[in-house]
Amino acid sequence: MLTAYLIVTSITILFNAGIAAADLARAKFVLANSAAVQVPASWLPMLGSLKAAGAIGLLVGLMGVRFIGIAAAIGLVLFYVGAVIAHVRARQYATLTAPGLFLGFAAATLALGLGT
Repeated sequence: MLTAYLIVTSITILFNAGIAAADLARAKFVLANSAAVQVPASWLPMLGSLKAAGAIGLLVGLMGVRFIGIAAAIGLVLFYVGAVIAHVRARQYATLTAPGLFLGFAAATLALGLGT
């Protein structure tokens, strides 16, 4: 169980660090995606910072401060539930894969973290 937690959490950290960097860099695909779901581009720095904070929190959790990792996983689950809702509300089903995948990894990280 610990091995699964380490692997899933590491992937979740990498995913969130990567997409946070893309948000903060205002990558073209991020701008297009946010416009499609009616999220203002001015929100990208805040959203990217939240994702980065989640990745850092998960990393701190891996380094031994368990409650920080759990809190970060909860935060990421809530964040991506909101992202999925935004995509569904805007009827952008074609772009729902990424937030759905990130939500799945955040939820798996949380479940494994609580079970370890």
